[in-house]
Amino acid sequence: MSDPWSRPTLEDLKQILESIGKGDEDHNRAAERLDLSVPAEVVTSRGSTVPAMTREISRFGIGLLHRGSVTPGEVTVKMASDTREYRYLVKLEWCSPCENGMFMSGGQFLGKLDD
Repeated sequence: MSDPWSRPTLEDLKQILESIGKGDEDHNRAAERLDLSVPAEVVTSRGSTVPAMTREISRFGIGLLHRGSVTPGEVTVKMASDTREYRYLVKLEWCSPCENGMFMSGGQFLGKLDD
């Protein structure tokens, strides 16, 4: 059995996104969302680090997939490119269970954090 707090794989993300499908409903979004699947970490207000994968991103917010529930509130989200790490303060607005013991969450960017 794998670590229940390990980072979801790209295959985990694909399976969940396929199972929920893309709805036709308009969520009245202020900005276009782009699919983005990169490794990330969520650092909670208590200092716990939760490995995650990004699902989508916009100018204003981010969607995540992770194992285990994360309490909504202010968190730090870390993402890395090939050359540097990015850290953002995010107001996590929701967290819902989905398949295979994983959770989807989403929130709005509050600001970029300096290195």
